Amino acid sequence: MTFEAKREAGKWLVLVESEIIRGHWQVPDSGEVLLPAYGQGWIAERKLAPRTRQGYEYLFSLHIDPHLGRTALGAIQPATIRAWRRRLLDAGTPEPQAVKAYALLRAILSTAVREDEIIRQNPCRIPGYDRYHTPERPTATVAQVFALADAMPPRFRALIVVAALCGLRWGELAALRRCDLDLAAGIVRVARKLAILNGRIEFRPPKSAAGVRVVALPVAAVDALTGHLDEFADDGPEALVFTGNKGQVLRSSSFGRATRWRETVARLGLGDFHFHDLRHTGNTLAASSGASTRELMHRMGHATMRAALIYQHATSERDREIAAAMDRRIAKGADPAAAKKPKGKGAGKKAGKGKRGKADRPGSSG
Repeated sequence: MTFEAKREAGKWLVLVESEIIRGHWQVPDSGEVLLPAYGQGWIAERKLAPRTRQGYEYLFSLHIDPHLGRTALGAIQPATIRAWRRRLLDAGTPEPQAVKAYALLRAILSTAVREDEIIRQNPCRIPGYDRYHTPERPTATVAQVFALADAMPPRFRALIVVAALCGLRWGELAALRRCDLDLAAGIVRVARKLAILNGRIEFRPPKSAAGVRVVALPVAAVDALTGHLDEFADDGPEALVFTGNKGQVLRSSSFGRATRWRETVARLGLGDFHFHDLRHTGNTLAASSGASTRELMHRMGHATMRAALIYQHATSERDREIAAAMDRRIAKGADPAAAKKPKGKGAGKKAGKGKRGKADRPGSSG
């Protein structure tokens, strides 16, 4: 940097000294670093799970680099961010993807501010850009769960029952082995999950300690698994419980084709019902069967920090009681005629106590 007059140099020096005192001084031209090089380096240097890294690379290459790839970090302003987000949404990018891309860019630029001191402020500070409205997903009634299970090819019937009654995630179900089941005790141990990265199949531990858990099985799930293991699972403790038509590792895409999922749920009147909604159904069913929030978080394996601190000590004995209560609810939902049978003396009084009796009706969402 050169100056035509000594006085100009002196003014610049005073300005620099004041910025140094306030902690605002930056190396000249440091803000000229281009976003692609910095962002890609940020992703490469971070300690991330392989799937998380892949997700970040995807977001950056698809939603950030094409729009801001020639932009220097110092040139990115809040107005730049607003225009970028508008272009994403106008191009048909789903809002959840736009929010994830914004969160990634904010994290990258936060490092540029706090650690590398390349820019003074993070331009990703626009209220509301880090969240989106998520419509509540549907749940199925007990009767609908069993109707859906019965509509599946026999190989996948038990998968539907266990997903809905035990609340396991897809990856957890696909990774289950015979040794993870103790049907005599009525429990399933969740110790790993299936992950597919760049087409490569891996089995790895759950993302958090909360995901490693033992879940009590309702009797209906035990019955479904007993017949399933005899007919569809290989022998040996390491044999997978749920597999594809040829005994291969079960992928969600092949499952969808084999079951004609969309057509099947539409035919049953379940509309836009996703497989993951079975987990939501199990959550709702357990809650309406009397599970406390703490017990519910244990059963579902929720992994938030708050959940890990508050709900990690749920007892297995109480979990069995929850499973038993679910069995009673399942029996009523699967046999509507049973709910219409005359009750003994005093039974009506017991059922009429507040909201608990109402929650036990077949099909109630709780």
